[in-house]
Amino acid sequence: MANKKRQAKKAAKYAKKHPKVIIALFLVLFVIVAAIVVLWFVKPALFHKLLGTGEHEWSEWQITLEADCGNAGSRERECSLCGEKQTEPVPATGLHNFNEDGECTVCGQGDFVGSESEIPSADLSVHFLELGNANTGDCTLIKCGDTEVLIDAGSKRDSTATVKQYIDEYCTDGVLEYVIATHAHEDHIAALVGEKNKDNGVLYSYEIGTVIQFAGHKTTSVVYNDYVLAVDYVKSRGTEVYTAKQCWYGTDGAQKQYYLDEAQTVSLNILYQKYYDETTSNENNYSVCTLLTQVTGDTEYNYLFTGDLEKSGEESLVSNNELPECVLFKGGHHGSSTSSNDALLEVIRPEHIAICACAGTYEYAEKPESGKNPKPEEVTKLNTFPTQEALDRMAKWTDKIYVTSLGILNDDYSTKECVSMNGNIVFYFNKRLKLYCSNNTVILKETDWFKANRTWNG
Repeated sequence: MANKKRQAKKAAKYAKKHPKVIIALFLVLFVIVAAIVVLWFVKPALFHKLLGTGEHEWSEWQITLEADCGNAGSRERECSLCGEKQTEPVPATGLHNFNEDGECTVCGQGDFVGSESEIPSADLSVHFLELGNANTGDCTLIKCGDTEVLIDAGSKRDSTATVKQYIDEYCTDGVLEYVIATHAHEDHIAALVGEKNKDNGVLYSYEIGTVIQFAGHKTTSVVYNDYVLAVDYVKSRGTEVYTAKQCWYGTDGAQKQYYLDEAQTVSLNILYQKYYDETTSNENNYSVCTLLTQVTGDTEYNYLFTGDLEKSGEESLVSNNELPECVLFKGGHHGSSTSSNDALLEVIRPEHIAICACAGTYEYAEKPESGKNPKPEEVTKLNTFPTQEALDRMAKWTDKIYVTSLGILNDDYSTKECVSMNGNIVFYFNKRLKLYCSNNTVILKETDWFKANRTWNG
């Protein structure tokens, strides 16, 4: 304290002795402050550049890289005060410039939505059929040149005429080279048998080259017994009949791989899952699983069909095969909550999914009490196809999900009628993969039914 008093007295004495010096210092300080104030208003850019004060004064955006249909671009702007530059991406336009061949001149991508007229000339086509009634079932026709493969033919005996009419459009020589019956449930084999006591099913109506069927079963239904008779019939006419187990192990003349074309670019591959060898109380887990592989140039396309295989079967499928990523997956078990599990989807990473179902019907689900209008979350619990649980798992990989049919319900939740959702769904390859649907190509999450009954959690 004493020291500060001494310094103050000393400064006061100095000021008395040198008043002009003190005045000069104050004048200099005043001039400096005044100059800073003037420059603040006259030359704000100087302070912005040196001290970062104030807002940037940006120029107009300038495109530095043009965006195109499939690739993001970029743009840049500059601060006129400090010269700082700012860059940000420009989203891809998504607008292709298609030439007469339907290919984009910028990125080479083709128009995905095709037309029915192109299908007969396609190198390969995969057809998921509507079945002519208000019941869920499976029927898939694969065509490669003059070779046809039919995987299942449901859903009821009265589907027979619809299934055969569709086959006749594409199988013009009356020969089905391969028929695969995935498992013994009616909704997969009924139209193979045909109408009651008429022997007019698929197995009676075409020349069949090879039948590949389930290795095990537990059902003793009338339809199953009639299926056995139909298989005996084609066998008596020279058809080779094998189980998936025989195909996998290559016994009795069966093969695990069948080529569908002379160039051996398209192959039908029988995959292994443990229920070819083990018994189970779940008929669905006996399902025959097949992988269709197409090689074109340096590219391989894979299409997976698993019937109604459920969780333990899917896990076995993954652990016993080197499954590739798949451009197309037939959604397991009509979109049931018990199928299309993460263990499988995480490996195949499907780009497109086709679900064969009569969406929203209570055919295989618990119905609510008559007269009640269940909320969407209640419908989820009631397990109508395709289920929320299965869609949640699919949504992790793709939103390109398509469903054949839609059920219109009565007040008591019985099915009044069946209408097309996407209709017959056809993926075909003609220079590139394309899609044709007999009704529309709207993806599932954009349909009115989905918006009213499901939520998208992708």
